[in-house]
Amino acid sequence: MPELIRKKKKMSSFEMIAFGFAGVILLGAIILMLPISSSAGVVTPFDKTLFTATSAVCVTGLVVVDTGSYWSAFGQAVILLLIQTGGLGVITVVASFSMVSGRKISLMQRSTMQDAISAPKVGGIVRLTKFILQGTFLIELIGAILMLPVFCRDYGWKGIWMSVFHSVSAFCNAGFDILGTTEQTFPSLTGYIANPLINLVIMLLIVIGGIGFLTWDDFCTNKWNLKRYRLQSKIILVTTAVLILLPAIFFFLSDFAGFSMGKRILASFFQSVTLRTAGFNTADLGAMNDSSKAIMILMMLIGGSPGSTAGGMKTTTIAVLILNAFATFGREPETEVFGRRFDNTVVKNAATIAILYFFLFFAGGIAISQIEHVALSDCLFETASAVGTAGLTLGITTELGLVSHLILVVLMYLGRVGGLTLIYAAISVKIQSGAKRPLDKITVG
Repeated sequence: MPELIRKKKKMSSFEMIAFGFAGVILLGAIILMLPISSSAGVVTPFDKTLFTATSAVCVTGLVVVDTGSYWSAFGQAVILLLIQTGGLGVITVVASFSMVSGRKISLMQRSTMQDAISAPKVGGIVRLTKFILQGTFLIELIGAILMLPVFCRDYGWKGIWMSVFHSVSAFCNAGFDILGTTEQTFPSLTGYIANPLINLVIMLLIVIGGIGFLTWDDFCTNKWNLKRYRLQSKIILVTTAVLILLPAIFFFLSDFAGFSMGKRILASFFQSVTLRTAGFNTADLGAMNDSSKAIMILMMLIGGSPGSTAGGMKTTTIAVLILNAFATFGREPETEVFGRRFDNTVVKNAATIAILYFFLFFAGGIAISQIEHVALSDCLFETASAVGTAGLTLGITTELGLVSHLILVVLMYLGRVGGLTLIYAAISVKIQSGAKRPLDKITVG
């Protein structure tokens, strides 16, 4: 009888990332169930802790209980740790422990780290990871220090914790706030709508966290010499600027007419920036007109940039699709940008990613609308927020039932790691310019 040889199947790096996120979510949900995690000292039902842990790890910001009033200091610390882990990425956090302990990073681990942060190559990945960790903690520290005067003025010594929590939450594009009380729940940053310091610091943290780690590396390496930047970084910076400026102008013209000029400008730009999967709001989103809500849905689906703390389809995906449309309208044989042309695979991958997100968005919204008998427009806003990991809501999250919450949990999870697991073969694509030029890599989702 011939000997049967069983080959052990190794998980791919994308499977490791997906299971890593799921494992951290489950562990976080179990810890949040403990009585010490709630301010009332009671056991929190698993469905509520699962929703909260998923939202934190997937840096979304949707919640079913008010973070500030329901959770104890321990529970808030657990949520903050989940946010930091989700923002940096589970693999990056695990790798950081290996580096601190002095353990050698294997080639497989380096490959997984490359996929986790959408790096173009394995070479230099450890250096890049160290750079990301150092940059993250430095930026979050600066953000906390800048907000310290305002929060300490309003909350005394508790303002230190407020500053740290909101700095990490903003940089990681999570949108969790701890400003709620038993008398006023789910306030987000509405109390600081006219405060320029809080507005500007939070917006800068959101943008810096959402433009991607490779863009940081380009900036630190090449400073203001934009010509030397990676093609991906150029696309990200231009797309990000356009996606912030245009919605802000629209919101300024269509909403907030009753505000003073300074307050109106701050509110318009803040609502535009926070759509980049951040989840904070300084204005009442329900009071904004339907056209503004439609724009918000689209912006939430687009999300941030590859290799960043943000989720969504990614800025590079929408940029590729728009550039291809212009090339088609102009009857150009190929899509070009910054003197380089896209390989056809780029457009195919971008279209696949966009279809995936729009399908999840529509299917989830229709399902929740049918289950809850809630207006479809409100449900679509909710599902766009979940799959885009944006965290904004029109106020229906807490009113939804268990099945609808589970749908949102799945959407948040897929929105954060779906592009890595379902279409991982379509993520790394090449852009080819001239016949003899080297190939550049860009991540579209």
